[in-house]
Amino acid sequence: MRKSVKVLFIVFVMLFLYMPILMLALYSFTTATNIGALRGFSMHNYVTLFTTPELVSMIFGTLTLAIGASLIATVLGTIGAIGSFYSKKGMASAINTMNQVPVVNADVVTGFSICILLVVVLGVSKDTYIPLVIGHVTLCAPFVYLSVIPKLKQMDSSIYEAALDLGATPFTALVKIVLPQILSGILSGFALAITLSLDDYFIATYTKPATFDTISTYVVNATKGGQTTIKTALWALSTVIFVLVLLIVLFMNYQANKKSEGTETV
Repeated sequence: MRKSVKVLFIVFVMLFLYMPILMLALYSFTTATNIGALRGFSMHNYVTLFTTPELVSMIFGTLTLAIGASLIATVLGTIGAIGSFYSKKGMASAINTMNQVPVVNADVVTGFSICILLVVVLGVSKDTYIPLVIGHVTLCAPFVYLSVIPKLKQMDSSIYEAALDLGATPFTALVKIVLPQILSGILSGFALAITLSLDDYFIATYTKPATFDTISTYVVNATKGGQTTIKTALWALSTVIFVLVLLIVLFMNYQANKKSEGTETV
């Protein structure tokens, strides 16, 4: 009886989480213009998504921003994590505390603060992409830090010390000993940074140039009364993003399980 209740509860939670996405996916393959009335099967929304220059440009710009900002955030977050790990206790505690501020702080406050600092105080033009990139790096870097720190604590630090004793320079030992051991944490942080950048709305709203839109800002503006054709094409975009994320997660879990089985065999 308890097992059945647990299964039903899990099913209910999963339906609650994924039903809206599944509904969008279902309607993306129809000719319906509003949620509520199913109509005939059609791939029109997907054709519109990948053939409309405005949508293609928006998607490409969002992906470019996400990858570029995530690369910078990954480098900074990894350096910060390594620096904190090898620092004295007081300094490490201060770095950890400062890293928590962007994590706990609301995105709207972060975005508004960056806009005030760069545009108003420092005079950086909002027509450039500098405030936007800095805003996304500020958003993502702390989460990379949090992904790398656990891997640093798990690694065998004696190997690094042995490399130094055998004549390796600190930089060589870092590249050949430390980085390979924390690579999975770095990759996880990079993937998380891309997800956060793609998902962000508030920071992009305050820092982006007027002529540039991310997926989040474009979707919000489109749902306020944009063209019906564009709005329904966004259903297809949501489906594509969900399927890609699902495939990536399944692949990562498969690789992790495969690595775990290999370790157990050895």
